[in-house]
Amino acid sequence: MKPQNLDIQTSEVWQHLKSGEDFPTGFTMRGTLPADPGGVELMLEGWEAGSTEPPHCHPGDDMTVMSQGEMHVQFYLEQDGKLLKDGPVEVFHQGETAYIRKGRIHSVLYASECRLVYVHSGEFDFIESKLPQA
Repeated sequence: MKPQNLDIQTSEVWQHLKSGEDFPTGFTMRGTLPADPGGVELMLEGWEAGSTEPPHCHPGDDMTVMSQGEMHVQFYLEQDGKLLKDGPVEVFHQGETAYIRKGRIHSVLYASECRLVYVHSGEFDFIESKLPQA
């Protein structure tokens, strides 16, 4: 019997993503089992094409490995009570890794259907910015 080759469509790893009423539109995920209280949080994330995240930050550094799709990240600086764009949009594709420093405000557009391996240093939180964009 020839072993079946697995990929992002057939692997059990990606078959159990779930949605929730508190989740953003177009977002599904699969979490981890508890093991190391001083460790990282890991999520397998699925995003529908066109889904977005508003300007926000996280309390720890994060790493996103693009397993599928195209993700656009816009960074911001706070100035005079407003958010100013900090450079051009950064685009990440399948096979690339994005690193974001804790507290760095950013928004995200999932330009195509995405599957991500998301690793957050410490306990994850989503802190939405209430500042208007300039």
